[in-house]
Amino acid sequence: MEPRYVASSHMLIEDYAGVTVVTFTDSSILDAATIDQIGRDLYQLTDVQNKQKLVLDFSNVKFLSSHALGVFMTLQRKSQAIKGTMVFAGIRKELMKVFTLTGLDKLFKFYPSDSAALESFGVRLS
Repeated sequence: MEPRYVASSHMLIEDYAGVTVVTFTDSSILDAATIDQIGRDLYQLTDVQNKQKLVLDFSNVKFLSSHALGVFMTLQRKSQAIKGTMVFAGIRKELMKVFTLTGLDKLFKFYPSDSAALESFGVRLS
């Protein structure tokens, strides 16, 4: 496993056997400037680093704005453009309602935890 590093103060990025796990460290992703920074950092993963297997871990997140949903939709398109896969992990029931109400639950794949998401890519944590 590669060493941990922080792309910004809002998320932790780790690599596990070629799968990039992005763990959001803030409990709320609401501020437009913060979301724009998160977007820039996430887009680097696909546009510059060519990361094809992404897990976005929301286990710390309690609140999410619609602007953030737009960033995730753009990241999904960027991931697909490089023949990549992006999945979500650890989304709380309250947040899942936002994805369901907007129909985005059909666009993204969801897993209960980052370890379950990693297993979907064939990576087992011991």
